Amino acid sequence: MAIYIALGSNLGNREHNLKEALHRLEQKGIMVIAVSDFITTKPYGVTNQPDFLNAVAEVKSKKTPVELLHSLLQTEREMGRKRLRRWGERNIDLDLLLYDDQIIDLPDLKVPHPDMQNRDFVLRPLAQIAPDAVHPVLEKTIGQLWEDFLYLKN
Repeated sequence: MAIYIALGSNLGNREHNLKEALHRLEQKGIMVIAVSDFITTKPYGVTNQPDFLNAVAEVKSKKTPVELLHSLLQTEREMGRKRLRRWGERNIDLDLLLYDDQIIDLPDLKVPHPDMQNRDFVLRPLAQIAPDAVHPVLEKTIGQLWEDFLYLKN
């Protein structure tokens, strides 16, 4: 089973925030299998804020998708995340991207992440560690989605 989580930070010591989030997830029984390179990206949606440091991690967990979401949100709270505005500044952001080949459509949880195929800061690091993972809705590999993204961008 392959589970992928996006990490982002644009406040404080961004690199430390990403590493601290990974450490805290491991303390919650979520095993980190692989982590992409950390990449600097421009803000998405709300652009008048600092650049982000982003990464994607492959993890293993016995938690259900909803339990895993609660662990991600709990980690954000423990690290002092404040939700001041949509797509705004944050010291840590953890998003569940893919949970094996499951398609989940709940009020508080959508998997695969509904807009991941349009986001450089998700696709680039995800393609680095999981180019052959398949998006269960679009039925394309992450590598294909990354190529499509680059083609449409140019």
